[in-house]
Amino acid sequence: MPPWIGPIQIVSALAAITMKYLRLKASDSATCRNCHKAQRMNLALQSRKAQEAHRQISNGKTCIDCHEGIAHSLPDNTTEDEFDF
Repeated sequence: MPPWIGPIQIVSALAAITMKYLRLKASDSATCRNCHKAQRMNLALQSRKAQEAHRQISNGKTCIDCHEGIAHSLPDNTTEDEFDF
């Protein structure tokens, strides 16, 4: 890790990740849905687990519930256990 990355930068990154997560959750993952339309997903081409998850979209689930961390990862020296979404 570069020497300029310290606790302040890590906390700042975690705060930014949290805010992005909350915005996506509040907007029902609108940013994702701009390109990824649930109606256009071919469930037959997906794994059983993915099929089951994508069927939950109509049950109040949204993209960020399962796809957390795809665009924004936690810093290398942080574990998911330390930061609960």
